[in-house]
Amino acid sequence: MWKVGRTVRRPTGPWTPAVHELLGWLADEGLGGIPHVSGLDDEGREIVSYVEGRGVPVDDEVVLDTVLVEAVAWLRDFHDLVDAYRPDGPRRWRQTGEAPVDLQPGQIVCHNDPGAYNWIIQSGHFVAMIDWDLAGPGDPIDDLAFLCWTAIPLYRDIGAAETARRLDLVVDAYAEWGPMTLLDAVERRMTTATERIAAGIERGDPGMLNLQTKGEPQRTRDRVAAFRERRADIEAALG
Repeated sequence: MWKVGRTVRRPTGPWTPAVHELLGWLADEGLGGIPHVSGLDDEGREIVSYVEGRGVPVDDEVVLDTVLVEAVAWLRDFHDLVDAYRPDGPRRWRQTGEAPVDLQPGQIVCHNDPGAYNWIIQSGHFVAMIDWDLAGPGDPIDDLAFLCWTAIPLYRDIGAAETARRLDLVVDAYAEWGPMTLLDAVERRMTTATERIAAGIERGDPGMLNLQTKGEPQRTRDRVAAFRERRADIEAALG
């Protein structure tokens, strides 16, 4: 990724046309908090707008309650809006392999990677969700579950009482599913994440190969196992 003036230049892939089409549609529909696409540069890199603010170092920071609630509210707005998005035929997405696919009944195009490390914070507020390369068909609860994994966070131990309190904030802000349903979704979604990483490594996806250098997918497998061990205490704290 390279910053050039007020833009960011990023590598592309076979999924890029579908992602650009999605982002263009969302911008036309008035969704805020997304990067805007300006095509490709002479080197074939995508050109997206640079969003002012700072990222979230998730291993060193637990985001403020207010920021967590703002991000969840943004995700709900995105999901409600993108529910009307139906491409006029199959599209190729990064997570679904080489064959173009159609959206199945009940699916939307999810962000698929809305972890806190993809948030931009400005003056103590959530202002944008970046890095849309993994966007593609999915279930809305899976997006929310992934957000919870890094933003509550559930991938590491912050104490059962604090975890339960912040989980309740998420449940109230999204206003769709209860905490137990969401905990089930987290375990399922993060297990799927390990499978997708492994599959990406197998087919030589550069992004997944980079994750391999950081210990994936075993790192997340170990974290999911630890989450399972903590889950009973979290449920007890939920009352």
